[in-house]
Amino acid sequence: MTDPGTDPTTSTQPSWQGPSSSGRLVLWGDVLDFTEDPGFAAPHEAAGVRWRPDHAVLIDDGRVVAVQPRVQSLGDDWLAAPVEDHRGRLIMPGFIDTHVHCPQLDVIASFGTALLDWLNTYTFPAERRYADPTASREGAQRFLRALWANGTTSAVVFPTVHKVSAQALFEEAHAQHMRLVTGKVLMDRHAPDGLRDDVEQAERDCVDLIEQWHGKGRQSFAVTVRFAPTSTPAQLKMAGQLCQTYAGTYMQTHVAENRDEVRWVAELFPDARSYLDVYDRDGLIGARAVLAHGIWLDERDRAVLREHGAQIAHSPSSNLFLGSGLFDWAGAERGGVNVSLASDVGGGTSLSMLRNMADAYKIQAMQGTRLTAWKALFTATLGAARHLGLAHEMGHVDPGCMADLAVWDWAVEPVASHRDEVAKASGNLHERVFAWMTLGDERNLVGTLIAGKTVYKTRTAA
Repeated sequence: MTDPGTDPTTSTQPSWQGPSSSGRLVLWGDVLDFTEDPGFAAPHEAAGVRWRPDHAVLIDDGRVVAVQPRVQSLGDDWLAAPVEDHRGRLIMPGFIDTHVHCPQLDVIASFGTALLDWLNTYTFPAERRYADPTASREGAQRFLRALWANGTTSAVVFPTVHKVSAQALFEEAHAQHMRLVTGKVLMDRHAPDGLRDDVEQAERDCVDLIEQWHGKGRQSFAVTVRFAPTSTPAQLKMAGQLCQTYAGTYMQTHVAENRDEVRWVAELFPDARSYLDVYDRDGLIGARAVLAHGIWLDERDRAVLREHGAQIAHSPSSNLFLGSGLFDWAGAERGGVNVSLASDVGGGTSLSMLRNMADAYKIQAMQGTRLTAWKALFTATLGAARHLGLAHEMGHVDPGCMADLAVWDWAVEPVASHRDEVAKASGNLHERVFAWMTLGDERNLVGTLIAGKTVYKTRTAA
């Protein structure tokens, strides 16, 4: 049989599929996931890598019920279940993107500015359009489909300051049984007309969204502070009170992305010890806090994050594209800080977590650290799920987990196919996976499943 991973002629037009009734499904393929953090150990010394070649993943009612060798009998009660034969392909947990902006697909790949100019020149004009419910609904649909088309099955998402933009994301994700974390952006100063709220109305909007959506199906609300400069002290205090009042909600914001931004925060909050302290003193830093970037933090800041169990959402593509700086991932983890991976589109240039992993490798290499495929893939799957408190339902392929999965071809073009054959012949699994991670992208994706249902497909089973 021809390896489907090396035959681009099997491609079809991509298709998106809506939710369907629950049922059984069997996937055959090579299952790769993780049971613990491999750390920054050398590939051959890494722990927690689980490789199950030629296995069947049994799915029932949206969940994985078994993972077993393909040669093992499925049992009489599974004889009628549909089978997708993906032998020679990778089956992995879907990726988890811990920081990404829905409306910024409109401005992805825009030329020539650093962070603060980027916001004023590109981001804010794009976001203002999301006051329109139709624009919010169409934007949410386009955005979620784009995530699925990159093998991402869960995300922590920034909408806009408009309540309707968060509402649209919740509605679309809920309809597909997708785990989503989002919330109306808080922003009451240093933003143009049409993008500012006020403390009282913002609080009412957040409470309405929490009561309607937090804990409904797989939806979770995040208190969403744009970043410190665009919130008054009164709004930051209100945001902290929301976090304390509504247990189980998340908090997402930006911190220490760019040195000019850090200087601006120091001018706006002269009584704060640091940028991070602006959030911490109002009770915004907790175990469910997701802070994007965190490039320019000091040791005391890292200690605060460690003590609270908060996480930094490392956004490698964005950091390089905007020239923000090189995040010291290994140093952060040595300091006890939780780190996840994110695309940050549109500051980043791709929703592909594989592309972001390749950029993360380069950033760490510039600092003398070699990022293995094991560490990168763990961080975008089980690592992110653990940091979000969601490892009971996603991030690995085990009985009881939601069947949030992605099926991948090893290679889809001649150079990558040749490289894959060489790596495969070596017998070194990490060499092969690293080549796939580095050369691969959304073109390698065969299909994406959320809660056991295919929401995106580019190629058929073998």
